[in-house]
Amino acid sequence: MIPLQQTWPEAFATRYREKGYWRGETFTSFLRARAGEWPDRLAVVGGERRWSFAELEARAETTARGLLALGLRPGDRVVVQLPNIAEFLSVVFGLFRARLVPVYALPAHRSVEIIHFARSAEARGYIVADRHDGFDYRPLAQEVQREVPAVAHVVVVGEGGPFTALDTLPDGSAIELPLDADPSEAAFLQISGGSTGLSKLIPRTHDDYIYSFRASAEICGLTPESVYLAALPVAHNFPMSSPGVFGALYAGARVVLAPSPSPEAAFPLIAREGVTITGLVPPLALLWLQAAPSTAHDLSSLRVLQVGGAKFLTESARRVKPVLGCTLQQVFGMAEGLVNYTRLDDPEEVIVSTQGRPISPDDEVLILDDEGLPVREGEAGHLLTRGPYTIRAYHNNDGANARAFTPDGFYRTGDVVKRTPEGYLVVQGRASDHINRAGEKISAEEIEEHLLGHPNVFDAAVVSLPDDFLGERSCAFIIAQGDKPKAAALKAWMRTRGLADFKVPDQIVFVDGFETTAVGKVSRKELRASLRRRFLAQAEG
Repeated sequence: MIPLQQTWPEAFATRYREKGYWRGETFTSFLRARAGEWPDRLAVVGGERRWSFAELEARAETTARGLLALGLRPGDRVVVQLPNIAEFLSVVFGLFRARLVPVYALPAHRSVEIIHFARSAEARGYIVADRHDGFDYRPLAQEVQREVPAVAHVVVVGEGGPFTALDTLPDGSAIELPLDADPSEAAFLQISGGSTGLSKLIPRTHDDYIYSFRASAEICGLTPESVYLAALPVAHNFPMSSPGVFGALYAGARVVLAPSPSPEAAFPLIAREGVTITGLVPPLALLWLQAAPSTAHDLSSLRVLQVGGAKFLTESARRVKPVLGCTLQQVFGMAEGLVNYTRLDDPEEVIVSTQGRPISPDDEVLILDDEGLPVREGEAGHLLTRGPYTIRAYHNNDGANARAFTPDGFYRTGDVVKRTPEGYLVVQGRASDHINRAGEKISAEEIEEHLLGHPNVFDAAVVSLPDDFLGERSCAFIIAQGDKPKAAALKAWMRTRGLADFKVPDQIVFVDGFETTAVGKVSRKELRASLRRRFLAQAEG
């Protein structure tokens, strides 16, 4: 297999260790420490499951032994596609204990994405729920195995069907577990919200990732008395580490897993468990603000509502404290690293009008113009960053690495921001052909490729349009050939392509042609920008 690597230049790594950012901790060692310190403290609540720290650690070890007894070997990569259930945590900590490498997928992903992750990661295992939200993942697992035969082992949480159920893993009591990982090793692979094509794979090390959520937990005021509600899908970077479930467990706090982020599912959990902090994307925050005044559930325990994943409009942000009675904390980050927070004691105007400042004193931030020169303070420009938890490379993707990283190691985020004199960032949008739909990052290029597979689509261009609820929605401009399909039929056809549903265009507009230059050429980026401008101008007119 192609080795997993995430390496910082030695001078940087030495500095990060000397400053105490990297402490040589691993996921296994920190859970062992919490289980030793607070064995009986409630750690995880998910459905009927209520596990203490000691029980979570014990279940993780049992899972580790069972997976190795099944035939997986330390170093193997395992795609994990689980919803917000307690087993998500016992499984991933079990993978860490067995020195297996989780590859995080979202419940919404379907065959196109999962096959891509399995191939790119060279996965040998796949762990799914039997069913979630009306979808049966076992036929998907069969399709993945047909397309990627190297995926030799499928484990199902629930009814195994043709596969091994998690609770019937082989007895691994005689298995000798490997020594703990080197903290500088890649602990897992996350997926990028890539702006072109299918997602890239992001290796994150124990050292860098644990620093990010340890520091986040401190910034977010977590203590052992805190209760963190994972409302968003927990495999996302935001509810995983900002401070997320890992930051909460690190702090000795309780994690409550919501089956859905809807007010109907989340509000009863807030009341029952005394939730003190949670995180949402802007559309869900708006739903909560709409539902809260009439709810019968007591939400008074909630002290902090984090909003991230996409920009939260200032006027909406102003409503959080009056309506929910808690502090808003804006979060702006990325799976590649850099995370910014407004601080809990910031002035209200800073909280509602900015997207925060970086976690670390060693987060280096550049804001550059189109020529790569620094902008004047307060002007908008392209955000570049490097630091103790921002990656230096994607996995096995030379082309993406050349585009995304400068020779001196700065990551080009693709975001356009302004910076206040106090160092807070204000997000202006994206520089790339990238749609941020309610926090889900969608590649215009990927969706265009699928649309062009339809026999009655001659050409397609997908753009983002502003949307009061979603932040941005996707709009596909289509040049038809032959019989023009109906928009609803084209959307239905897209759903047969094995794509996550959030990638199906929200809007379809048929056009007679696309603008070209005098020599008959136009870049896809220029074309998308032109279509977007023209459409918005017509809408305003």
